[in-house]
Amino acid sequence: MKKFTEQRVLIGRAVIGLIGVLFLIAGIFQGEFHTTWSKAVRICLECIGIG
Repeated sequence: MKKFTEQRVLIGRAVIGLIGVLFLIAGIFQGEFHTTWSKAVRICLECIGIG
């Protein structure tokens, strides 16, 4: 019974990881990577005090 539960946990983790990767790929194809990257750079530069 314990082995069955461990297998379900591993399958669940794999499915969630795959869904996450698919969402990342979808975001990259929609151009959200550039938007997110530019906001992150802007915030980082403001925290450091350069920008």
